[in-house]
Amino acid sequence: MEGIAIALAACVGVALICRRYAVPPIPFYIITGLLLGTAGLGIVETSDVSEWIAHMGLLFLLFTMGLHLHPGEVAKRRGSFLIAGIIDLCVNFAAGFAVAFCIGLPLYDAVVLAGAFYISSSAIALSSLIDNRKLGFRESDTVIWLMVFEDIMLVALLILFTAQEVSPFRIIGIILCVAIAAFACVWKFQGRLRQFFAREDELPILAVFLAVVVAVAVSEVTGVPDSLFVIILGSAVSLAAADRAEAVARPFREVFLVIFFVFFGISVSFSGVPSLLILASVIVLAIITKLVSALVIGKAVHGRVLSGIDIWTDTASRGEFSILLALLYGSPAVVPVVAAMVVVTSCFGSFTGKFSIHIRRWCGRIIAGK
Repeated sequence: MEGIAIALAACVGVALICRRYAVPPIPFYIITGLLLGTAGLGIVETSDVSEWIAHMGLLFLLFTMGLHLHPGEVAKRRGSFLIAGIIDLCVNFAAGFAVAFCIGLPLYDAVVLAGAFYISSSAIALSSLIDNRKLGFRESDTVIWLMVFEDIMLVALLILFTAQEVSPFRIIGIILCVAIAAFACVWKFQGRLRQFFAREDELPILAVFLAVVVAVAVSEVTGVPDSLFVIILGSAVSLAAADRAEAVARPFREVFLVIFFVFFGISVSFSGVPSLLILASVIVLAIITKLVSALVIGKAVHGRVLSGIDIWTDTASRGEFSILLALLYGSPAVVPVVAAMVVVTSCFGSFTGKFSIHIRRWCGRIIAGK
């Protein structure tokens, strides 16, 4: 508990500074962990308690991610949604896989690194849109739906990695049964659920926490990752009370996720990692490939290459889901590479998002030859 207290105290200071200058705190939580942990001063170590809290932070993050996967909304956007999502996937996942192959990673680790390389930070992207008052821009809608597409691809990757240990047919069968049961129950009782989540007492808070804990229990019985169950749970709840359920889950997510990020940094060791040149090359390519895919998306969806600049400034960051893939499935060779990529790209993306209007104007002048 002493380690958790030290880490939280440090993160309070970090959060105050980040809010003062309107930058997302995620990369700085990780840097704080690096300074306190194995790669730095070594004054804080992971424990069973910190691991449990960090895992709950991940589950509440995935639950709120599921709340944004409303099946009806996804179906309505299938045209531009698919075009932008497929371009993003093909460019960045392929580039990440090629990078992993070039630095000599085995196939399994190469897929982990490719997934981490591909998936942008939804938390940083959405924070950038809100904090910099860009939600009214038409490119912002594309950014939001790109994050949704990446969330769906994350689910596919989780199923793929789980299939290495459990029969894929068993996994898919269990997921389908759970999804059908969850969506059927919510559909049947959606009126009562809306009323329940509209309550102002502690019952909705207890119910959401209980639902996530039950998902963990079901996971232990079935052998299917609890991450998949909480995503399904969130998506089902989105049919009835997405906004209210997110408001209830947000305090758990915010507090537990701080522990997750800082203790991820604490656990990272840079011994045996590739050379600094290789790490720098991976990071630069991660930034460039997001720029390339964003420019293509801008032209394909909005008819203007400059629209891609706006999309890129908000999606260059890698973050929470890249860390998730590295922690759950990456080997010791992959985790520090992902950690370095997340720290640098999230810092870079935090500032490009803040100054995106100026970056677009500058690029526009270059294209116009002025």
